[in-house]
Amino acid sequence: MSQGRDPYDVLGVGRDASQDEIKKAFRKLSKKYHPDLNKAPDAEDKFKEVADAYEKVGDPQKRQQYDQYGDAGQQFGGGGQGFGGQGFGGQGFGGFDDIFSQMFGGGGGSHRNPNAPQPGQDLQYSMSLKFEEAIFGKTTTIKYNREETCGTCGGNGAKPGTSPVTCHKCGGTGYVDTVRNTPLGQMRSQQVCDVCGGSGKEIKEKCPTCHGAGHTNESHEIEVKVPAGVDDGQQMRLQGQGEAGSNGGPYGDLYIVFTVQVSKDFQRDGSDIYFEQPLSFTQAALGDEIEVKTVHGNVSLKIPAGTQTGTIFRLRGKGVPRLRGNSNGDERVTVKVQTPKGLNKGQKEALKAFAKASGEDAPRGGGIFGHH
Repeated sequence: MSQGRDPYDVLGVGRDASQDEIKKAFRKLSKKYHPDLNKAPDAEDKFKEVADAYEKVGDPQKRQQYDQYGDAGQQFGGGGQGFGGQGFGGQGFGGFDDIFSQMFGGGGGSHRNPNAPQPGQDLQYSMSLKFEEAIFGKTTTIKYNREETCGTCGGNGAKPGTSPVTCHKCGGTGYVDTVRNTPLGQMRSQQVCDVCGGSGKEIKEKCPTCHGAGHTNESHEIEVKVPAGVDDGQQMRLQGQGEAGSNGGPYGDLYIVFTVQVSKDFQRDGSDIYFEQPLSFTQAALGDEIEVKTVHGNVSLKIPAGTQTGTIFRLRGKGVPRLRGNSNGDERVTVKVQTPKGLNKGQKEALKAFAKASGEDAPRGGGIFGHH
């Protein structure tokens, strides 16, 4: 048995708790964390921890050993039994089997009923979108293969006119008990029935179409409405478009995962779009009214005189539609002032005159005034 947390802490009882209180705490927690009832990723580990704690203190003799020696006490006189003492049906667990009979309706009741309706598997489909398609959405048709309920037998796997029967070996539970003798006593375990494969049913005459599987692999086609504003890596769930369930269970779901292509003009961050707008030296210095590209079409933007490179202008509502809401994000335009190159003589003289008028010493070669 592995060492771990204090069993009293695990069970949520004090060290002075009565055996009845410990038993009640164990029953409550084991039902809470049982993997067939709790689908949380850590449920099985917590279930084992609760069971391990109960094995240490659920039996008065073992509890006395634990209280006196701690985990080391389990090595003397405790038999060194592993998880479940002498098996789920033995007495090393202080009536473990009896507890689960009350909770789940029998010693093997911790297994899921193989004849109960089971939902089908979920499927995933990857869809590539152009930058603009992700922004404005689109309607498209997709095709993929999935397991569908057999149209010949209706999903029961039997030849039309016949029906599956209860498995003669497991009695419909899907599991059979095995018992083996060990130096510690008899160990009882449950295994999937080798006759029915865990289904609890036998098919004497199999369906000629699905050969007893109850499902057939078919090509499936659906229309998908991609909402405006989806982003790279996001996914959309289409209920009932996955694979067929069993025993009359519902179809699983289809998850469409979107991959959005990069734009050569724009960058996107959530509902906002970013765009770089080049400006000439003259436009930045004197101001101008220019046309700026957006995903919604060109718009007019006033550039104030003296605008510096790196200045950001916001175009309200020219971004991406928000998935939850009736508004759009914004487009943020960053201006980049272009330094002129290849100046002719007149341009150079004009800039020198500008520098002089500004009280600056005219540069001596290099930069925009130098020769190349």
